[in-house]
Amino acid sequence: MRRILACFLLLPIALAAHAQGFTPEQRAEIVQILRHALREDPSILREALGELESAEQRARSEAQRLAIQRNADVLFRDAADPEKGNPRGDVTIVEFFDARCGYCKQLQPAMEALLRRDANLRVVLKDLPILGPNSVLSSRALLAAQRQGRYAQLHEALLALRVEPTEQVLRQQAERVGLDWARLRREMEDPAIARRIDQNLRLAQQLGIEGTPALVIGTTLVPGAVDLPTLERLVAEARAAR
Repeated sequence: MRRILACFLLLPIALAAHAQGFTPEQRAEIVQILRHALREDPSILREALGELESAEQRARSEAQRLAIQRNADVLFRDAADPEKGNPRGDVTIVEFFDARCGYCKQLQPAMEALLRRDANLRVVLKDLPILGPNSVLSSRALLAAQRQGRYAQLHEALLALRVEPTEQVLRQQAERVGLDWARLRREMEDPAIARRIDQNLRLAQQLGIEGTPALVIGTTLVPGAVDLPTLERLVAEARAAR
C-alpha cells in the first residue's frame, strides 16, 4: 500500500502534460486523497521523492550507456590516445582527468595498484583540463610529452604534485623525467594539441561528464574517485559481460 501511495504521489508529476484530462471533481478528489495520505504518514512523501530520484538515475544511466556505445570508437580505439597497462588487454578503462584535480590525485594510487594486479588491463587517458589556465597548461605539457615518449612519466609526476603546476614547476618536473624542455615548450603551442583537448571536452560533454575524475569501464560511467575494491569489481563485471 505504501508503494502504491508513493507512486500515486508521483502520478500528477508524470501526467502534468495531460492534467486537462481530469475533471475539476477528479482533481479535487486526488488532492484530498494525497492530503489525507500525507497527514497519516508523512514518510510517504520521502518515499515518493526517492522513487522519483531512482527513476531519474536510471534514465541518466541509460542515456550514458547509449552515449558510450555511440562514441565507442573515439573512447576506446583512438590510436592517438596515451595509454598505460597492456595494449592488448581484454578490458579497457578510459580515465578523464585534470592534472590539478585533488580527486584525480586521490584516485591515482588505486589505479596504479589495479594495473599492477591485473596484467590484462588497458587504461586510456583523456586529458580534461576544466580547473583553469594551469590545468590547460598541464594538459598541453602532457600531450607534448607524449611526442617524446614520456607521457606516463610526466603524468605520474604531475599527479603526485602538491603545488600549483605553474610553468616553472612544469619545467622542473619535465626535466626531472628526462624531457627536452625547449622542444616540449615549443610543441605545447601546436594547434593539434589544442584540438585534441577540445575533442576530449566535447566527448565528455556528450557523455554527460560533469567533473573529474570520470571513468568509463565497459558501458558504465563512474564519476569521482573510487577505491581499489570497487575498481576491481567494475573491471570483473565488464570482463564477464564481454
